[in-house]
Parts: sequence; structure tokens; C-alpha cells
Amino acid sequence: MDNAHTYRVVAWWNAGKAGLAKSDAAPFAIHFAAPPQFGGLEGRWSPEDLLLSAVAGCFTTTFRALADYSKFEVTDFEVEVEGTVRKAESGYEFSGILVRPTVTISNPEERSRAERLLEKANRLCLVSRALVIPETFDPRVLAPTKAETVGTISPR
Repeated sequence: MDNAHTYRVVAWWNAGKAGLAKSDAAPFAIHFAAPPQFGGLEGRWSPEDLLLSAVAGCFTTTFRALADYSKFEVTDFEVEVEGTVRKAESGYEFSGILVRPTVTISNPEERSRAERLLEKANRLCLVSRALVIPETFDPRVLAPTKAETVGTISPR
């Protein structure tokens, strides 16, 4: 495997307030616009959405790779990423990004291992490491209680 990888995206305006972005790695372009709060169009991905999508996608693929490598069984996995944009002296800027991964596992005894893998994915996510804004990390691990794994008898 090479030590360096190059990724390329080209973006251009196609009409009015809308644009297109095309990656060398993907067959389809993404339609984008400024967010409606900044005079853009409803129903289009904004650069802000795409940035948060990059963080979520990177975290997801990083965690998945770590789980696969560690032979760690995951029942379900989801990452919610929320960014806050505020007015600053020089215009608007992201003031923070919240990364909230939720991993569901079938074995409650694996909870601490799941937490360690989430923390490691957070440290290794390439996109998050490229950002200079503060990031809040709020991981969650869902697992059945011991009673749920053994089976419970409900009173009649």
C-alpha cells in the first residue's frame, strides 16, 4: 500500500444558486447549494452538510475497520454528527462539532471493549483530525442487561 493517497473533487455552479461537486472516485455528482439560512436553496446538500457528512462517514468507516480487525461483533451502528455555526469577527465559523456514535452489541460483557474501540476510532478518524475546531465526543453503547440475555419470566 502506498504511503500517500490523493483525493480530488471538483465543484462548479451549474445554475442560479446551485452547484455540482464531482469526485474522481464516484460516478455521480452531488448537487449542493448554500444553506437556506444564507440565501441558498431548500432540499440541497450544503457545504456544511457535506463537512458533517465527511466526519460521520470517516468515523463510521474507521470504527468499522477497527471492529473488523478486532473481530468485534456489532449488532448495529449509527453516528450522529451535529455542527454549530456562529457569527465571528471575520464572518461565520463552526464553533463546535458533536460526534455521537451509538453502537449496539449483543454481549453486555463486551461494553468496555466497545467503548475502547469507539475512543480509538475517534482518535484515528482522518477527517476529524484535519479539523481545528473543538469536537465533542459523546459515545453510547447499547447492550442487553444480564437478565435480558438469560431470559426473564414476566409475572401473570
